[in-house]
Amino acid sequence: MGAKRFVSVYLKGMAMGAADVVPGVSGGTVAFITGIYEELIGSIRSISPHAVTILVKQGVAACWEHINGNFLLTLLLGIITSIFSLARIITYLLEAQPLLVWSFFFGLIAASSVHMAKQVKQWNLTMLAVFIIGLAFAFVVGELKPSEVEANPLIIFLSGSIAICAMILPGISGSFILVLLGMYAHILEGVKQLDMVILLSFAAGCVIGILTFAQILSWLFKRFHDLTLVLLTGFLVGSLNLVWPWKETLSYYTNSDGERLALEQNNVLPATFEATMATDSSTWMCIGLMVVGLLLVIFLEQIGKNTVEKP
Repeated sequence: MGAKRFVSVYLKGMAMGAADVVPGVSGGTVAFITGIYEELIGSIRSISPHAVTILVKQGVAACWEHINGNFLLTLLLGIITSIFSLARIITYLLEAQPLLVWSFFFGLIAASSVHMAKQVKQWNLTMLAVFIIGLAFAFVVGELKPSEVEANPLIIFLSGSIAICAMILPGISGSFILVLLGMYAHILEGVKQLDMVILLSFAAGCVIGILTFAQILSWLFKRFHDLTLVLLTGFLVGSLNLVWPWKETLSYYTNSDGERLALEQNNVLPATFEATMATDSSTWMCIGLMVVGLLLVIFLEQIGKNTVEKP
């Protein structure tokens, strides 16, 4: 891997890691708009019993090339760097400036959905039906209420195996799945405190989940490429409901740590938000950040066009 390729993949990994930390935003979205999504899925899929056969018969070098090891390792380094360096910053910003953060991600996801829709060669009634299914599914997931379960190693393992599947799906946020499972705060705290029991249990679940799910995704892309893209576009559009900045909180719940968190919320217009929440809606600043998110997608599209290389 050349230096330019290394830097490009590493930075894309950092962008994916930053997205995966935020509930409501998917690292898979970043992978798609930067042009590495199908390479990522194909590379993960290649980690299989056949790769072990190559390792035994042809050696480490041949196996490493078979699984596109340089790409996966560089991307993973970027993701890990971002998660450990940005976890505190992003959680602080979500608490201190939630309207601005969610506005930025709303613009990012809205523009990403347009980008993904443009990749479909031809739309028809079947495509539209699949799009609506994807949209409805993401919308329903976004309306689910958080639960609280005991954070033991087995539950953390299972949470990781489920969340990682969402993390590589554009439009379905793995972090939000952790919120629904009541595991998000525990995992984030484990990252901050370097709790190896939590981190190893979660990592093991992620490995099992992604190796299994990548096989399914890769098969779908090979057999039903455009239909899969349409379904993922529906996921993205449906997730906009979750990241809409201005929300009216209808009810709260107290989690196991004694924190009072929102349980039921409605999306409202900025003026309604100001009236019901008695606080400034920062409308123009939020709109400006939505535009910044849109421009960032255009920028990432250009990077994807200029730097995508086949393994």
